[in-house]
Amino acid sequence: MAKIANKQVICDVLMREAEKDKDIVALCSDSRGSASFSKFAETYPEQFVETGIAEQNLVSISAGLAKCGKKPYAASPACFLSTRSYEQCKVDVAYSNTNVKLIGISGGVSYGALGMSHHSAQDIAAMSAIPNMRVYLPSDRFQTEKLTEALLKDEKPAYIRVGRNAVEDVYEEGKIPFEMDKATVVREGTDIAIIACGEMVKPALDAAELLDEKGVSASVIDMYCLKPLDKETIIRVSSNVKAVVTVEEHAPFGGLGSMVSQVTGEHCPVKVINLSLPDEPVISGTSKEVFDYYGLNAQGIVKKVMELI
Repeated sequence: MAKIANKQVICDVLMREAEKDKDIVALCSDSRGSASFSKFAETYPEQFVETGIAEQNLVSISAGLAKCGKKPYAASPACFLSTRSYEQCKVDVAYSNTNVKLIGISGGVSYGALGMSHHSAQDIAAMSAIPNMRVYLPSDRFQTEKLTEALLKDEKPAYIRVGRNAVEDVYEEGKIPFEMDKATVVREGTDIAIIACGEMVKPALDAAELLDEKGVSASVIDMYCLKPLDKETIIRVSSNVKAVVTVEEHAPFGGLGSMVSQVTGEHCPVKVINLSLPDEPVISGTSKEVFDYYGLNAQGIVKKVMELI
């Protein structure tokens, strides 16, 4: 099974399309290596902008380019893009409704060993709160490719969060059931619904397979589109199970768990348990070490489900 970082897939798609479309521009804030944009910069130097460590300028310049008819893709560490340049994301991009695609790289706890200053456990909540800003967390290389291709076809703002490391496949090549702004039901179940996003989808799928061995039937929903949120799918799957478990690499407030609870509370009351990072500075370590410590892995999900039923 191939393991490729989602950020690399974004660059690959942009490089392929930039050869045909000279309006595509990639921008970085001294992060071309981290963003996997080095090859893009070398191949298309006239379609690349390096702002240096200046995230606010990165976003404002992107907005200006969009107003001139360009198609900017601005990549910067999610921890800084969603905080230091928040006002520019809100005003220059979203309020002005410019065609800027913001790519939050090394999202969640990808920079695990560097601590809270480099973690982005608030970005789903922050970006989702901005009118006109869409928020996406693709789960694997195949979905990332489909999403990037779809975003190239529209002219609306968006924030895409991807991790730092290579991730395992969730889908099979040639069998990617992708629909823009529609959650993917990876598998159907009758007892429990596990709704996950980003890198948490693969552990959710692994957990569902382990639960099968225990006689528990679990649905797995890949909610890659946090905003707009696919309420219809949430209502459908939640109406037919005993409980819902949400799994996210995010703080417990304002993320996937909060969104799902809001929808189920209004339309189909059911018990919702949110597995997330804690409301505290998380431990230092690799992503896997952090996930294992807080139960954001297949075994942790199984344990929580078995406590529910």
